[in-house]
Amino acid sequence: MSHINQSGSKWTVNELAAFNIDVVAQDVPTFFGDPALPESTVDPLILNHIDMPPGLASKSTRLFFRYLRDSTRSPYGAAGEDFTSNILSLLDFDEPNRVIHRRMELSFLMCGERVDAKPDICVLDDDSHVLLVQEYKCDLLVDDPECMLIAGAIAALSELNVCRRFVGLPTIAAKTFAGITMIGSAHIFYKIPITSQLVASVMTAQFPEQTTVVQKLVPPVPNIDEYLADGMQPLENRRIVLQCFEAFKKFV
Repeated sequence: MSHINQSGSKWTVNELAAFNIDVVAQDVPTFFGDPALPESTVDPLILNHIDMPPGLASKSTRLFFRYLRDSTRSPYGAAGEDFTSNILSLLDFDEPNRVIHRRMELSFLMCGERVDAKPDICVLDDDSHVLLVQEYKCDLLVDDPECMLIAGAIAALSELNVCRRFVGLPTIAAKTFAGITMIGSAHIFYKIPITSQLVASVMTAQFPEQTTVVQKLVPPVPNIDEYLADGMQPLENRRIVLQCFEAFKKFV
């Protein structure tokens, strides 16, 4: 496996193939287990106005429109991360007793060496990561956030079990992490099952016999070809994506 990258933040489809990981796109009923998306709980102003309307609005609504504007103008980097963190907070992904962190570095053993993984956003409960977010940095031909997101999930289970062993607790054999990739205001959702066997295979550079199947949902917006460019600017896109966020909460 000499061709694989020695950093989780540089993973590509080569690493997924090397460790028998498949990403499978699914529709809404298959991914969420329900054909109907839940209604959004956000302020109706957000759902019915492209830009911030004049007049009084709550602080959370004003911030949504401001972060949406900034992420549209600068789709790569801090603006997109700010917007996604704002949505997670707005929809209470940090409840109960969870926290949202930015740029929290993780690490894991890969081919006998300790390497890094750098999710852009993490939601943590008392003892574990429950949601990881990875941004498209600049060029889809260079950076593959989907692969880096999966590397982050491997690192999250690895670090969790290291901590549990250290305090004498039994390790966790398997955990499914919720994941999101994003570019600007466009989001794609994932369920990432990580097992201790997969972690061991990555650590020892062995090809796992069992395929790891990562489930992926692209929100069913009307114009999917333009989704990465349009994101949540069009109102119909915005309503559907926020409904997907609402449905996604049950996996976190």
